[in-house]
Amino acid sequence: MRTKTIETILKQGETVTVKGWVNSRRDHGGVIFIDLRDFSGLLQVVIQPENVANFSAAEHLRDEYAISVTGNIRQRGEGLANPNLATGQIELVAAELAILNASQPLPISLNESNKSSEDLRLKYRYLDLRRPKMQETLKKRAKYLSFIRRFMEDQDFLEVQTPILANSSPEGARDFLIPSRIHSGKFYALPQAPQQFKQLLMVGGIDKYYQIAPCFRDEDPRADRLYGDFYQLDLERAFVEDGEEIRSEMEVLIQNLVKDFAGKALVSEDIPRISYEDAMNIYGSDKPDLRFDMTLVDLDETLATTEFAVFKNAKKVKAICVKGAASLSRSQIDNFTEIAKKEGAGGLAYLTYVDGGIKSPIAKFLTEAELAEITAKTGAEDGDIVFFGAGKPAIVNRVLGRMRNEFADFYDLKDKNKVALCWVVDFPFYEYDEQNRKVDFGHNPFSLPKGGVQTLEAAKTDADKLAIKADQYDMVMNGYEICSGAVRNYNPEVMYKAFEVIGYDKYFVEQKFGAMLEAFKFGAPPHAGCAFGLERIFMVLTGEENIREVVAFPKSAAGVDLMMDSPSDVDPKQLNELKLVLDIDFD
Repeated sequence: MRTKTIETILKQGETVTVKGWVNSRRDHGGVIFIDLRDFSGLLQVVIQPENVANFSAAEHLRDEYAISVTGNIRQRGEGLANPNLATGQIELVAAELAILNASQPLPISLNESNKSSEDLRLKYRYLDLRRPKMQETLKKRAKYLSFIRRFMEDQDFLEVQTPILANSSPEGARDFLIPSRIHSGKFYALPQAPQQFKQLLMVGGIDKYYQIAPCFRDEDPRADRLYGDFYQLDLERAFVEDGEEIRSEMEVLIQNLVKDFAGKALVSEDIPRISYEDAMNIYGSDKPDLRFDMTLVDLDETLATTEFAVFKNAKKVKAICVKGAASLSRSQIDNFTEIAKKEGAGGLAYLTYVDGGIKSPIAKFLTEAELAEITAKTGAEDGDIVFFGAGKPAIVNRVLGRMRNEFADFYDLKDKNKVALCWVVDFPFYEYDEQNRKVDFGHNPFSLPKGGVQTLEAAKTDADKLAIKADQYDMVMNGYEICSGAVRNYNPEVMYKAFEVIGYDKYFVEQKFGAMLEAFKFGAPPHAGCAFGLERIFMVLTGEENIREVVAFPKSAAGVDLMMDSPSDVDPKQLNELKLVLDIDFD
């Protein structure tokens, strides 16, 4: 029977069989030592020259050969223990050695301190998974999902699986479409989320639903977002009319994950509720990182009569105070200025507080009274710099929100051992789509607008529509959105009106959401829910900065599966069966 290497600690004097890979091989003057690695750790194997067959086989061993070794576990000699190894007090003296499979030289490095490039690691991901860190990550992820399931079951949630082949619906991202062979010209879609199905479960009498749900979205990948497919903790509760019921119940899970699973400290046990408007105005982001301060300070009143043209002609002027930034070099400030410009700023004006005074190219354009009030409002002291944003309100918030984050990275203000949580609430029901120059839905069309149909009927202008709030909420963890949810729109009249306000007729609504609308006519209960991004939470809890590091087989940063060569061409016969003709312009 096979024994795990970690189990050999308790088997001194016993004969065991261990199987794994050659992690390293050392020939010490007639005695060969092998570090054998399996999924539980490392074990030193001793192969002595008296056993001719074993010794001859050991001479041919190379790194990553798969082997089986049977022998006796003994205490290592005095002074030979390895304190850095869990099995460092013992070793296995080989009686039988078998080579299960040879290995060619690996195309990637398994050394943590000298890792290969990400693309190469993803191409040979099956080898990269042998790294101890990846092994530990996958084990920890399994425990993480078990932790979540136990919590949900303790709270009487029922796990229900929903379809993968679904219908296309406007939910905020591009669908992955699947052509139907049987129904020519029609398409299924992979679900962006089980949104409609979980609402139909509420109509079906399920009181508390949850699912570790696969979701599929054709969105551009980034460090905190996987391309193509990911998993979320999807949940819904019936007869809930206030989002606070969902928030207060589910925040306990996240707090427990932070403290009991990850062993990290919460910045605050009390999780603040911050309106979307306040989040944007105070932090410049709807996903603020609350591990550090550095808030945006509104200076409109202070500079109401200023003669400095940059501020005088701006619709909004704000500032952030960066503690200790007076030591920044000119080139460093120029680098930050370039970042600000990429976010839409014309530049990055600033005041430097040094040697009891203020130094800045713009100081001469401001009065002593204005400088004094800026100093008071921002809390600037000797050694600090105050940076300004001026222009349209949305651009100012975006620029200073980005700079707040950049300065926090630069000054190492983001403690990975601490977790700051908050709920952002009262999102706009509609938002302005700059690309199509029209008002459209914000998060999604399934949320309940505050005030119901009366609020929608009263919205005559774009400004009226953009002022409508939805009972929507996001949870934020260390500057990452980890959850999105809402009290749902369960009334057909409100659903029709919500679409009508922005130019969609009943036919469109019925084509996209016919099943839900029909179901809502049969005593649909009020309901609410949310969905947590499982990989993103796990990334934060494990201290990773790239979400691809917490997934067994992720796509690359370009959205390509380098290991399986996907996406790829398909056989023309398959296209014929689907009655599809490719019309691609490669110019």
